[in-house]
Amino acid sequence: MDKQPSIFTPVLIVGCFIILVSFAVRASFGVFQIPIAEEFGWMRTEFSLAIAIQNLAWGIGQPLFGAMAEKIGDRKAIVLGALTYAVGLVLSSQSVTPGALQLNEVLVGFGIAGTGFGVILAVVGRAASDENRSMSLAIATAAGSAGQIFGAPLAEWMLGMFPWQTVFLIFAAAILAMLAALPLMRAPVQPASRAELEESLGTILLRAARDPSFALIFLGFFSCGYQLAFITAHFPAFVTEMCGPILPGGLLHDIGITSTSALGAVSIGLIGMANIAGTLTAGWAGKRWPKKYLLAGIYTARTIAAGLFIMLPITPLSVIVFSVAMGSLWLATVPLTSGLVAHIYGLRYMGTLYGIVFFSHQLGGFLGVWLGGRMYDIHGDYTLVWWIGVGVGALSAIVHLPVREDRTPAPALA
Repeated sequence: MDKQPSIFTPVLIVGCFIILVSFAVRASFGVFQIPIAEEFGWMRTEFSLAIAIQNLAWGIGQPLFGAMAEKIGDRKAIVLGALTYAVGLVLSSQSVTPGALQLNEVLVGFGIAGTGFGVILAVVGRAASDENRSMSLAIATAAGSAGQIFGAPLAEWMLGMFPWQTVFLIFAAAILAMLAALPLMRAPVQPASRAELEESLGTILLRAARDPSFALIFLGFFSCGYQLAFITAHFPAFVTEMCGPILPGGLLHDIGITSTSALGAVSIGLIGMANIAGTLTAGWAGKRWPKKYLLAGIYTARTIAAGLFIMLPITPLSVIVFSVAMGSLWLATVPLTSGLVAHIYGLRYMGTLYGIVFFSHQLGGFLGVWLGGRMYDIHGDYTLVWWIGVGVGALSAIVHLPVREDRTPAPALA
């Protein structure tokens, strides 16, 4: 009897570590919004545009790093991504004008692309066995949530001791330090099928471009980026300014959460904590049921959660409940979407194809972050931005339903 292959391969373990560190830093940016704006007197739009540009650069860089990894090797692409990430953080720490920060966030965005889901999930997916692939992708995705658990609270804690510029430099050092684990990222790669080997990158890109299902997956991922980027960048400030007071003698006060700013940082951590369970559940379910229906269900649940949250009074309790509810749905779309791309189009060019789909995610992220700052400066609140997120979430739930989940056949050679 053949022994069941272990799911915890060196590739998965190191991939999880890299994503954890990368996303711990990335998830903390919302905590810096108020300190930076107050130091320089910037409008909320200025910082929001910097993070929006970061998200857009991440989206542009994702297929580029995916293709680079398939061309020159995964580890070389990851090293380049980490170096770019660290340089972007160092330069951002020296920014004293909105334009400088916005320009430097381009490098940060490209760095996230080189150390994030597009490259790492492709490596993990190719190294995993068929029976373990869905759960392996979910575990790697959940590692991003693990980083989110402590990234924002850690940044909030360090801001109590150091200037925000110093915290950026500490994060840059952490990004470089994670490369020490990269030599361990070795494992046999699952062989591609004969049909995959015979296809060139141009051929499969053309096939995907002609496939309506690829367009629907691309469109559906837009709302995920909109919702996640908006909440990551603006939720700490939203909670700080809009949440009701934390009363002395209550549970939150007793465990050391005495201000709404602390609650805002902790809420990002709660989202990450809940998402570990949600993402692992999505990976388990993706092996058993059609991924398109699971995705439609996740987007429907997000739509309901966001709609109820914004309609009800914003209290410490509602912030915690929403954080846990949204967190359970947060990155659950990633293993399902990446797994869907791998299932339909194969593993050989998964990094590039998922990178293209992820560009839609980051277009949504750009709009969510920038629009959040813009609408705040105009109206003094985020209400309209929340309702737009509810609408695009409902749209994503609908567009996944017609996706054909069967493997797209390769065209016959002339």
